[in-house]
Amino acid sequence: MPISERSASATDFALKKAFSLFGRKNVGEAHIYKKSVDARRRGSITVVYSVALSVTDMPSKELLEKHGMSVIADTELQTVTGSKRLDGRPVVVGNGPCGMFCALLLAENGYRPIVIERGESVEKRAETVDRFYKTARLDTDSNIQYGAGGAGTFSDGKLVTRISDSRCRYVLKRFAEFGAPAEIMTLAKPHIGTDMLISVVSALNKRIIEAGGEIRYRTAMTGLVRSSDGTVKAVRTSNGDIPCGAVVLATGNSARDVYTYIRESELAIVEKPLSVGVRIEHLRSDVENALFGREMMKKAENDSYLRSLLGHAEYAYSYRENGRAVYTFCMCPGGEVVAGASEEGGVVVNGMSRYARDGRNSNCAVCVSVDPKDVSAVGGTMEFCRMLERKAFILGGGGYRAPIQTVGDFLDFRGRYTEPSRVQPTYMGGSGNVKVARLDTMFPSFVSDMLKKGIRRFSGNMKGFDSPSAVLTGAETRTSSPYRILRLDSGVSPDSPNLYPSGEGAGYAGGITSSAVDGIATAQRIMSEYKPLS
Repeated sequence: MPISERSASATDFALKKAFSLFGRKNVGEAHIYKKSVDARRRGSITVVYSVALSVTDMPSKELLEKHGMSVIADTELQTVTGSKRLDGRPVVVGNGPCGMFCALLLAENGYRPIVIERGESVEKRAETVDRFYKTARLDTDSNIQYGAGGAGTFSDGKLVTRISDSRCRYVLKRFAEFGAPAEIMTLAKPHIGTDMLISVVSALNKRIIEAGGEIRYRTAMTGLVRSSDGTVKAVRTSNGDIPCGAVVLATGNSARDVYTYIRESELAIVEKPLSVGVRIEHLRSDVENALFGREMMKKAENDSYLRSLLGHAEYAYSYRENGRAVYTFCMCPGGEVVAGASEEGGVVVNGMSRYARDGRNSNCAVCVSVDPKDVSAVGGTMEFCRMLERKAFILGGGGYRAPIQTVGDFLDFRGRYTEPSRVQPTYMGGSGNVKVARLDTMFPSFVSDMLKKGIRRFSGNMKGFDSPSAVLTGAETRTSSPYRILRLDSGVSPDSPNLYPSGEGAGYAGGITSSAVDGIATAQRIMSEYKPLS
């Protein structure tokens, strides 16, 4: 519907259509189920609504499809418990979205999981990250990558996912239950914001403990103890061995040492493609004017309803050439570029927004696909990423300062190093924590060339994307796992009957929601085979 229409018009329209199809007596209440802004035509911005209807008698599938309707997926999970006895408590390795939701489901159904997390609780972790920003002293076990909530806690709390799974709705419902804004249930691009996500993660973890689970922070996995048939009998940790009946590996894509332990345990693991690149920052007002139009933004200044309906401008662009892709990723309206280092001597960047998304800049990653064969000479994708992070550290001048460059200089370097002016970098607060450098010297030519092509191409989608005053910051290297830890259809490793590789770190998810869904699916697999411990 036109953006000038109120949402009530959408429900009225849906009800009238339903009355004509099913009869007034057979139709109950109606409410907005999902909504999104379609700003592809700036002069004619619309809001796309999906409306939920309750009916007395469910129409046939054929009739629903004919009129663009579908049955709403149930947000209640169907759980089945098995009859086998667990030889010990299940151990969940990692307290990110995958590990949290797996442990939550197991705890609420009587399986008393033990969660181990190398980092700190979310409250202490926030203090540690703040201290790193002020002192440049990195805690390699508790940082933006490691700790309660996982890497997504310090990103934006984006809950957008490309997967189609009924459990996605359940994830949103539980997040809202633990304090996330209720609007995440209806927005097509829901987000929580880092500031709110901290309290949500805290509440979710408290529920795990209340339901009979246990969380051990500052406890890193260091290996596995396996019997002759491959069964994991205990998880080796920095605080001693923990006996277990099943193990869920939900470690996230930055836990590089875990891949070493997996190899040492002779478990099946394969290298996989990933992407690397930079963060690009524009003024938020420029992005909104480009995507919504100046006239619309002027109207929104004096119309709070219109302003709330528009939200903050987001984009997602991609371009492919000769089998290689360059694309935008993890767009953070009104956000900042954050320091995501987890290893000494490396600079890693990510993006973060708070709930209000009202910062001066908007940023996103611009990334180029990398295949293992592209980087075999340096030891594969993981070592390639590590090499880029070390180069970024050197280019930034040490102390976890990040190398930056204006888009104008990056696209057409003429021997000068232009200091940012109109767009000020936000990495670690900006001034004093960045250094102007040549970012193309950080990458091999196949990456830097595609970054340049992508930036130029995307200016055709959004006017000003290639603005000379926009700022690039490197290096973005933690887009996905460098490996996939293999598993069977039953969810277990082909080399171990009670080891469940799960989530983003195992190569089966990408982002908060899909990771949480994979954790839930893993919990359901464990429950379907074993009976509860209590």
